Amino acid sequence: MELDVNWKETYADMIATPERAVAHVKPGQRVFIGTGCGEPVDLVAALTDRAAQLADVEIIQLFTKGEAPYAEKQLTECFTVNSFFIGSNVRRLIQEGLGVYTPILMSDIPRLFHGGRIPIDVALIQVTPPDARGKVSLGISVDIVKSAAENASLVIAQVNPRMPYVHGDSLLDIYDLDILVPVESELIERSPAPVHEVAEKIGKNVGGLIPNGATIEFGLGRIEDLGRLPQAMQAFLYDKKDLGIHTEMLTDSIIDLIESGAVTGARKTMDRGKITASFCMGSRRLYDYINDNPLFCFRPTEYVNDSNIIGKQYRMVSINMAQEIDLTGQVCSDSVGGKFFSGIGGQVDFNRGATRSAGGRAIIIMPSTTTSGTESRIVCFLQPGSGVVISRGTVHFVVTEYGVAYLHGKSIQERVMALISIAHPNFRDQLLREAVEARYIRPEMAGLGGRFIVPGEEAMKTTYLLDDGTQVSFRSIRPTDEPHMRDLLYNLSQETVYYRFMSRQKRFSTRQIQDFVYIDHRRDAAVVGTVPEATGEEIIAVGRYYLNEKTNKAEVAFIVRDDWQNKGIGTFLFKHLISIARRNGISGFTAEVMRDNRRMQNIFNASGYKVTSYLEEGVYSYVIDF
Repeated sequence: MELDVNWKETYADMIATPERAVAHVKPGQRVFIGTGCGEPVDLVAALTDRAAQLADVEIIQLFTKGEAPYAEKQLTECFTVNSFFIGSNVRRLIQEGLGVYTPILMSDIPRLFHGGRIPIDVALIQVTPPDARGKVSLGISVDIVKSAAENASLVIAQVNPRMPYVHGDSLLDIYDLDILVPVESELIERSPAPVHEVAEKIGKNVGGLIPNGATIEFGLGRIEDLGRLPQAMQAFLYDKKDLGIHTEMLTDSIIDLIESGAVTGARKTMDRGKITASFCMGSRRLYDYINDNPLFCFRPTEYVNDSNIIGKQYRMVSINMAQEIDLTGQVCSDSVGGKFFSGIGGQVDFNRGATRSAGGRAIIIMPSTTTSGTESRIVCFLQPGSGVVISRGTVHFVVTEYGVAYLHGKSIQERVMALISIAHPNFRDQLLREAVEARYIRPEMAGLGGRFIVPGEEAMKTTYLLDDGTQVSFRSIRPTDEPHMRDLLYNLSQETVYYRFMSRQKRFSTRQIQDFVYIDHRRDAAVVGTVPEATGEEIIAVGRYYLNEKTNKAEVAFIVRDDWQNKGIGTFLFKHLISIARRNGISGFTAEVMRDNRRMQNIFNASGYKVTSYLEEGVYSYVIDF
């Protein structure tokens, strides 16, 4: 980009000071303010200084990251804040009923401007200096700013050489602006926060759901003390390959993800090889990184948030945050109990788009409890006044620090069991009782309470990377695994069934399957190996031990589905069960193995522990001392 170094002389008749520029604002007008860290701070300050001369001025914004001096109680007669997304600087005003929140899908906002349903009298924006062609870039805030500027009767632009020039669809012709206000000042910055331990656990769970070649959206959600959870997920994707990015917002964390080598955009259907976004909020490091960088493609909201475009992406994954979810799957994101906290944003746009995408996944993330830990975010019934953003019919994956629940197409009973299994352990029994009282599940399910509590659950989680790059995740078995266990058992060959159960059975009773998933965690342990699939996860292996309290030894057994055998999964699972057993003070394993089952014998004999065995009637009895 070649700047016009003499632009101040070229366009001298358009230049004004901030004070002279905002003097054009009249009482009763509607004024749009540029988004996020692209807020034209000097113009906003000058407008606020004129408050005594103004009345009934409606401030329209997506959200801003400046101090929002117009959002003070004493100025409510002068300015009415109308925000499409509630940022921290206007939250108190809106919660007290002194400001206005307009709930709307992000993709629909430009239509309000273009269609004249929200006519804009004045737009206050911030841009780069013009280039030699007379074009200015909207820089770090293209989003709805472009449509606001295109539809405003008067456009006042703060022209700042510190604003990055960005590639994509970010340009305005300087003659489409009305007043230019030269101001060289630092942009608003937002430094990245450390990743909280809860976010780290959620991130590891989310990482297992994202395949190589996926195109990802990281939503806007933020929770006090935990930061921007969707953005924090990026730290757990460094080992992925050929990721693409199609998202509303970028933060500093995108730089480390790019530099890890995980992001190439090579598998994207739209904007291949580019990182597509509509605005960014970060530090100077990020602003310098995107400046004139052809890797980035900044486009307006009407493109980035178009669910049809999102749905065309290959393996589109959306990651958005919830404030609360009920046991039927209703997701609240912008409000809880009648208090508005944020906005709908692009959550619905990307949820729709991801579910339409080939191989796509729509993910909702949330910590299992409120920041204080005294309340569960997974509840039997939503609090009165809580607004549903994602309906129970369109929710897919829900992830907390305790695991992943897949809800789409599942019955209410299946949803209840899945969500309780990823709730905080302190609330699982209570949620189960409430679900029985609500008649969501059968009364006899109330007896499962203790089976939702898995001692040392975190220690049972691990992963195993196969030679072909597939990641197998291991975790404790859950009551919700009953249908997956049924699928696993009926996908076993007759030989594998014979070796595991020492019988030629061709069917499994409901009781047999339930015996796998409903276990007494005080004495026994059961671990499943899973791989992600479009409809949740698939169990490909299961290992279990049953403790004999008299001998302090446990009988061990495990199965690997035939098409996943000979990949080292059985050996890894056996070693993992040993680790769990030793941690629980168990002194050894016993096992019964058919004489012809050479694979299992080799695993036991190569364990590295003291192994004794004897053969009787075609069956080896093993004792393995730790």
